[in-house]
Amino acid sequence: MAAPAPSAAVPIVAVPPPTAVTGLALKDFRNYGRAHIEAGPGLVVLYGPNGSGKTNLLEALSLLAPGRGLRRAALAEIDRDGGAPWRLEAVVDANGERVEVETGRDPDAERRFVRLFGEPARGQGALARTLGVVWLVPSMDRLFQEGAAARRRFLDRLALAVFPDHATTAGAYEKGLRERAVLLRTGRRDPAWLGALERRMAENAVAVAAARRELVNGLNRLLLDGFGALPRVVLTLEGEVEAMLDAMSALDAEGAIRDRWRWLRDADAVTGGSGLGVHRSDLVVADAVSGELAARCSTGRQKAMLLAVTLAEARLRQARLGDLPILLLDEVAAHLDGERRERLCATLVDLGAQAWLTGTDPELFAALHGRARFLAVEEGRLHEHD
Repeated sequence: MAAPAPSAAVPIVAVPPPTAVTGLALKDFRNYGRAHIEAGPGLVVLYGPNGSGKTNLLEALSLLAPGRGLRRAALAEIDRDGGAPWRLEAVVDANGERVEVETGRDPDAERRFVRLFGEPARGQGALARTLGVVWLVPSMDRLFQEGAAARRRFLDRLALAVFPDHATTAGAYEKGLRERAVLLRTGRRDPAWLGALERRMAENAVAVAAARRELVNGLNRLLLDGFGALPRVVLTLEGEVEAMLDAMSALDAEGAIRDRWRWLRDADAVTGGSGLGVHRSDLVVADAVSGELAARCSTGRQKAMLLAVTLAEARLRQARLGDLPILLLDEVAAHLDGERRERLCATLVDLGAQAWLTGTDPELFAALHGRARFLAVEEGRLHEHD
């Protein structure tokens, strides 16, 4: 008896390859006069001595996302000594389509320009709608010992990779916060003007808090499953606005925030800030098994926790948006023993995202030989691994 023909009602859906930077050209960027890299969709290992320019390449890639990049540097600080304003061009394969991205410092306006396919983009938010970029760098090793501001930046960067408009909303909230502070400080307290400003701020505050809450809930579901040898982690979001959303609707929360801001105007005029808002929230990270706070764990375990959160974010973006972010992992193997490095390499291969890893010795990533592209970096020059 002949086998039945396949049903025509079941379409064959082509899954696009993961988002990847396939070409990167730099001009007058840090220690690079000119540089060009071609890469495939998989893993890229950059190795070389400290100070050779590995992290500079990751910084260039991080500027394919909105914001100031992984170093949070002022635009002019990125210019090569004695060079022209920095510039980078990238070819990105996103959702099966080729996207041409240009960005750099505009010397006339002292701002960062962004162009897609040679045409000016409508703000940096266009980058977030094109691709997601997430990074883990050594400066984040003390994230759990630093103040809450650093953890909020980390959280909002993760949110940006899942909610592309998050940066725009957060930026509008911060702008409103500054405008309100100026009005209160100068005594220009027109009730209608302040009320309209606080209404917009409340809307943006609730949107920011809602995105953060949804992100944390999604990450926690993935983190409880674990990532190989990495620790299981649980995240908790602490903040008054977030707590309001636990107890009431978004509309009621907006009203409650407006009422509190009216009551706080005199106190906020003295402090120059605001005693209420999503700019005061914090992210608490703990071991899901022992309950030990990340701040009390060893440096190596803290880094492993951050790595677990970063990989969970990649999976969450894939589930929500259908693609994976580009991962930038600077000196990621520095605090891992040989077995954990091998497991990390296997996890990255299984994840399928394009990841750029750096290290001083290529043997740190020996498990990736034959499965990643190795590039040696020396004094701003690159060449293929022998």
